[in-house]
Amino acid sequence: MAAGGLRRRLVHLDLKGAPPRASYLAEVRQGGRRGLPGLPRPGLPPASPGPSLGRPLLGLPRPDLPRPYPLAAPQVLPLLRALGATGLLLEYEDTFPYAGPLAPLRAPHHYSPGEVRAVLSQARAQGLEVVPLVQAFGHMEFVLKHKEFAHLREVKVFPNALNPHKEESRALVKAMIDQVMALHEDLKWFHIGCDEVYYLGEGEESKQWLQQRNNTPEKLCLSHIKAVASCVASSYPAVTPIVWDDMLRGISEETLAESGVPQLVQPMIWDYTADLDVEDKVHLIEKYRRCGFSKVWFASAFKGATGVNQSLTLIGHHLKNHLQWLKVAGSSPADVLEGIALTGWQRYDHFSVLCELLPVAIPSLAVCLQALKNGGYSEKIKENVEKLLGMSNLETDTFMSTSLGTFPGSNILTLVTQVSFYLKSSVDDLLERNRYVTGWFSPYHRKRNIIHPIIMHHFQPDAVSLLSKWNAVVQDLQAAMEQVFHRCTIEEWMEENVHPSLQKLQQVVDDLDKAIKAQN
Repeated sequence: MAAGGLRRRLVHLDLKGAPPRASYLAEVRQGGRRGLPGLPRPGLPPASPGPSLGRPLLGLPRPDLPRPYPLAAPQVLPLLRALGATGLLLEYEDTFPYAGPLAPLRAPHHYSPGEVRAVLSQARAQGLEVVPLVQAFGHMEFVLKHKEFAHLREVKVFPNALNPHKEESRALVKAMIDQVMALHEDLKWFHIGCDEVYYLGEGEESKQWLQQRNNTPEKLCLSHIKAVASCVASSYPAVTPIVWDDMLRGISEETLAESGVPQLVQPMIWDYTADLDVEDKVHLIEKYRRCGFSKVWFASAFKGATGVNQSLTLIGHHLKNHLQWLKVAGSSPADVLEGIALTGWQRYDHFSVLCELLPVAIPSLAVCLQALKNGGYSEKIKENVEKLLGMSNLETDTFMSTSLGTFPGSNILTLVTQVSFYLKSSVDDLLERNRYVTGWFSPYHRKRNIIHPIIMHHFQPDAVSLLSKWNAVVQDLQAAMEQVFHRCTIEEWMEENVHPSLQKLQQVVDDLDKAIKAQN
């Protein structure tokens, strides 16, 4: 079965969380490595002496990876092309090197202009079309959280949505788009976001506007989308704006048609569920066509759509999602389909925790891209994916095994799998289900340095050994992550996923030492 209208396959890089170093994506010749040799491990306990670290940890061998960890392949973009991607959807958010009055938007780890150019150059060399994404209405926390722009919020206390009534709001969006456009060449599309515009119509100016006859929240939404799209059309006539479609779905055909929006933008219909309703999507496409939209896009998900704090990617869920989208494509006129974006959300919004890291989800991305490229998924396609990733036994119905691949960052996947499956459970087993700890070294005993000398021998070696082994795994993971991510990402991931359990274990070992010294 041919993929038909899904010949354009954009891989979405959500850079508002865990943005990879530019050198992970592309070859950066100069100024690309703002390095962090010897990153300290805040709050990470020092390794304790214990038995040989080469022994299997809880049935999982610790991968024997060399230090420093070289990337198994030079960069990710050539791999994406080999897997079947035809382009990138780059959601920069606070990683773009905004300048002038927009400089406050930059995160400390933002890309330099040179790094952006290097990534775009490598994308061109690989034949990957680039579509930038700049939020222009909802999900503008990265802008509206700053005091310089807080007065442009729709609702004073919420930093998510832009006030569509202020001329300054449109000037802000135009300035952001202009700066991003200036670093990109020969664009055909530019994504202006506009999804999940929560609390629209609840600001004071909106309430006054809505009191006027025939004004509705739907018309307010459409008027702002039209203003932004018209700005793009007038300044960049060769570029077509794309918008997320969720704010449009419930609007009547008549209102949509009369707004003039369908002549200016292409909607991107998104649904990340494994059982998306094919018939419903076909009807939605027909509705958009009747309203005057010339083309539509789809948006699937290869990660970041199954849990706000998900650490491992369940490939089967995402594969089913893509197979459903193939059915939608097969039931729709090919001439109305522009392509599909495979989204890879890194945070649910600017303030939420990290979900699956990009290297962890590359097997899922590979499976989904190959399914789209080949119009389905089979044993033969699975074997091709395994070959491209250098992996054996690629599982789709369970979380990935700890087998090591050769794709960039595969060591991160292996180690994150160990941490996600076994760190908390192994520590809990020792501290909450070991009768010697719960019965003879409770919080009461620990506080008063009470320990029975005989009982101590029943669990101290286990605690010291477990701490030593986990420290070694975590140090391996940190070294692997330093190749791909900046300090802030590593600190955040460790604090969320490692430190709670490891610090509990370290505290018990420290309390044991104190109790033993008190006995002596």
